[in-house]
Amino acid sequence: MGEIELEEHVLVIRRIHVRLRLRAAEAHRETAARVHGIFADKCPVYRSLKAAIQMTTELILESSTETALP
Repeated sequence: MGEIELEEHVLVIRRIHVRLRLRAAEAHRETAARVHGIFADKCPVYRSLKAAIQMTTELILESSTETALP
């Protein structure tokens, strides 16, 4: 999701909000939160844009009753 503003008759992206949806067992919530906390600094797109555009992220953990992959 992004927020776009008009600047001198030109549309400019000002803010980007990334929603990360993850389906996983509740037992993996802590691991998912830890990875969410560090992934941005390893993401080439985030690192390329962070100086020019305000970026935020949100982790949405959807419960899964399935077991983890082997």
